[in-house]
Amino acid sequence: MAQFDALFKPLKINQLTIRNRVVSTAHAEVYATEGGMTTERYVKYYAEKAKGGVGLCICGGSSVVSIDSPQEWWKSVNLSTDRIIPHFQNLADAVHKHGGKIMIQITHLGRRSRWDGGNWSTMVSRSGIREPVHRATCKSIEVEEMQRIIADFAKAAGRAKAGGLDGIELSAVHQHLIDQFWSPRVNQRTDEWGGSFENRMRFGMEVLKAVRVEVGRDFAVGLRITGDEFHADGLNHENMKEIAAYYNKTGLLDFFSVIGSGCDTHNTLANVIPNMSYPPEPFLHLAAGIKEVVDVPVMHAQNIKDPNQAQRILEAGYVDFVGMTRAHIADPHLITKIKLNQIDQIKQCVGANYCIDRQYEGLDVLCIQNAATSRESTMPHIIQKTSGIIRKVVVIGGGPAGMEAARVCAERGHKVSLIEKKPELGGQITIASKAPQRDQIAGITRWFALELARLGVDVQLNTGADETTIRGMNADVVILATGGEPFLTQNTHWGAAEGLVVSSWDILNGTVAPGKNVLVYDTICEFSGLSVADFLAHAGAQVEMVTDDIKPGAAVGGTTFPTYYRSLYEREVIMSSDLVLEKVYREGDKLIAVLENEYTGQQEERVVDQVVVENGVRPDEQLYFQLKHDSRNKGQIDIEALYAAKPQPALSESGDGYLLYRIGDCVAQRNTHAAIYDALRLCKDF
Repeated sequence: MAQFDALFKPLKINQLTIRNRVVSTAHAEVYATEGGMTTERYVKYYAEKAKGGVGLCICGGSSVVSIDSPQEWWKSVNLSTDRIIPHFQNLADAVHKHGGKIMIQITHLGRRSRWDGGNWSTMVSRSGIREPVHRATCKSIEVEEMQRIIADFAKAAGRAKAGGLDGIELSAVHQHLIDQFWSPRVNQRTDEWGGSFENRMRFGMEVLKAVRVEVGRDFAVGLRITGDEFHADGLNHENMKEIAAYYNKTGLLDFFSVIGSGCDTHNTLANVIPNMSYPPEPFLHLAAGIKEVVDVPVMHAQNIKDPNQAQRILEAGYVDFVGMTRAHIADPHLITKIKLNQIDQIKQCVGANYCIDRQYEGLDVLCIQNAATSRESTMPHIIQKTSGIIRKVVVIGGGPAGMEAARVCAERGHKVSLIEKKPELGGQITIASKAPQRDQIAGITRWFALELARLGVDVQLNTGADETTIRGMNADVVILATGGEPFLTQNTHWGAAEGLVVSSWDILNGTVAPGKNVLVYDTICEFSGLSVADFLAHAGAQVEMVTDDIKPGAAVGGTTFPTYYRSLYEREVIMSSDLVLEKVYREGDKLIAVLENEYTGQQEERVVDQVVVENGVRPDEQLYFQLKHDSRNKGQIDIEALYAAKPQPALSESGDGYLLYRIGDCVAQRNTHAAIYDALRLCKDF
């Protein structure tokens, strides 16, 4: 504990004593699904973090104060109605019960939204300038609208206070309405709301004053800002220090929360939630710069994942609070584990950005490696020992599905063996980690390996599993997580049988050396295709990436594809879309790839020395069908029980022989999260 003394020093924000220096900062959860109310799911998500020991939660990223700032797109919290007050009371009670504090971020998004949904609102901005990311046109805001929205901010703050929340955070970041007034990038007004520094500050200042009149001086009110927009025509670090000092002088603010980068373009958005390609805390210096000019606590959250990292930041005095938001999505019990000296048991965020990339698709925030997060009503973060019989469980396959199945069964108290034919655990995670920008994903495997060792799982590497071997183990339950193989045989004209094409696995695993002039054909448009193209380009290959989809990496999320694009464009990778790979044939020592335009049918050819095809995974089903016939349940999962998070009925049925289940990619290709979720929801009741 002394090792992390800086983390556990209480600190006051206004009248609030925060029990430690760790904050879960505001993010859009996409859980407020009932007209913007904080649902049971929402409450349990934050209660779990408080139970796990976090000092402060700031919930409701981009929670709206006005009905013309659409709530529907991200299912954010709706503070434009008194209906929210009793919901806040439930939320506050749940967090306070476990000793935590809870605030909410409130905002008007201005132009940073969409008009084509919900109430079909007209977007407003300072000067009617369209935002690139959301593509929404907008009108120039009128003074009467400003006055209405200022009043809406005040009423929203009052509802937060009436609901028992501990404070609010005004969002003046991400080019929401307040900081849209600040930035010369979008504020081109010539009236009293534009032009001079004081004029550009006026709207935010009026909001702050109105909020204080509504909630009084003893209620915590903070401001979230950027430390630098990273736009040549935007606000730089010195500008932001001036703005922070200006608002600080009012004495009306109790804290600042500082991040780096604007995010009104795809490229800058990727900076805001740094993925695994970024170094630790890449924008800490910006928060430290703001701290120099203000006299209230400063928070910072960007790529702070590790307790040692957090301790170092606080000890050095760079900021007063560390935001460990994604770290708490990965493991909401992070603080408790630090206190109990269980550092190795912390499920550390790997920066996959599965959480935030889902949010930008309007999907609920989930964690790539923790299937219990946001499913607290049905999935346990802490696995309880079984009160029933102790079973012998054999798991075949050491990828994410197999590792989670083995872990959960061992936590339940069963005798577990895990058999993996490769010399190491990880499955496709290991392959993915070989690519540039993806090495940190191996952290998922490292955590599982430590847990399996702690739980005494019999892990057998370099071991093939056949029907005879498995039957000889006399297992009560057999779980197949054997994954699959690259699907290169879909089109016989690709020539996989003749060795004319290779898979992304072949390249990343080093089974096949990179060519000099390479065509990558990607039908999946997820990480694997971009990763292998990036790998080849880093190896010095001349690469063209071709897809039949709308663009390469079309299914890669908004905070992640830009970092790939930066790398690919830097290495002059050609990116071509709407082209189908019809066939590959050999001509001398070269390969000819025949491509056909999806829309015109026109064909063209590429002369290359290597063709890499990424066409997903076909399940390895051979062992399953060998074992299925003699299994008690014929290999079937009762999906009604599975989807309802109830035990499999076969577990309580008598009979000879084994129960057989298959999970993950050996059923059908999905993703790492799905594989882990499959294992957790199946095995939690064994």
